[in-house]
Amino acid sequence: QITFPQGNAEAEKTAAYLASVLRPATGYPLPVNAANANANTLSLKTEDTGLGDEGYRLTVTKDNVSLAASTAAGLFNGVQTLRQLFPAAIFKAAKVEGQSWTAPAVTIEDYPRFTWRGMMLDTARHFLPKEFIKKFIDTLALHKMNHLHLHLTDDQGWRIEIKKYPKLTEVGAWRKETLVGHSSAKAETYDGKRHGGFYTQEDLRELVAYAAERHITILPEIEMPGHAQAAIASYPELCCTKDTSIRVNPGSKFAEWYGNGQFKMLVDNSMNPFSEQVYAFLDKVFTEMAPLFPNAYVHVGGDECYHGYWENDP
Repeated sequence: QITFPQGNAEAEKTAAYLASVLRPATGYPLPVNAANANANTLSLKTEDTGLGDEGYRLTVTKDNVSLAASTAAGLFNGVQTLRQLFPAAIFKAAKVEGQSWTAPAVTIEDYPRFTWRGMMLDTARHFLPKEFIKKFIDTLALHKMNHLHLHLTDDQGWRIEIKKYPKLTEVGAWRKETLVGHSSAKAETYDGKRHGGFYTQEDLRELVAYAAERHITILPEIEMPGHAQAAIASYPELCCTKDTSIRVNPGSKFAEWYGNGQFKMLVDNSMNPFSEQVYAFLDKVFTEMAPLFPNAYVHVGGDECYHGYWENDP
């Protein structure tokens, strides 16, 4: 059985998670109980280990497994290490016959060197379904990462529902086709397939909750003032030129790069910093977005912003 301290809801939740991830490959429906550690148990307990908020002490003997941590996050990290001590087949999604489920007798004291450990997923260039992101979150958790940087907008797509501005997803979330290869090729080739998609606000609440259960924070990225072509395709008044022919970029060449850090944009993809409409737009976008991501940070990009269209605007 898997045990946890009586009345410790977070430890109980982690114990239930451990049972759920061990069952598919082993076929064992391990019971989860509030009980004292004894022989033939996987016991989880919270105590001051001196290993910080995310550290843990994992002890495997011939009689039992004991996992101690100061916090629920530490217990969760220890669970991932325990999984990795078993044969690799423990990660199979169906029962594995004829496998001996053994782990080496060992004591591990572990804590992270860095408090921020993350990966970035670019859903703006290519839309990735919600279920894929959940699998990605599970993979981050397995490797004890604690942040998912979710890139939600760029020239090639806008992926977050903003109810005040429906064209962001009606127009900005879709492109006519996608470049095959790289735009530096002499002849650009396209796949001829409409591509796109977006996450509803309910989708994002679900992903944030799913990540939080695995002690992962989602950090949203909204690109501005450059890299805004998908937004401008939806609302041309956001840029200086107000060019209504601008479309969501399919990957085609839209800038000249001079190799010395200098560049020239061939399409106006930056928001107009002198327009009150832009600030009203950003205010409403962030007002809707902020409650979806209850963390301290939002990434606003800021890189590769071409000033030429600003300089030519009287």
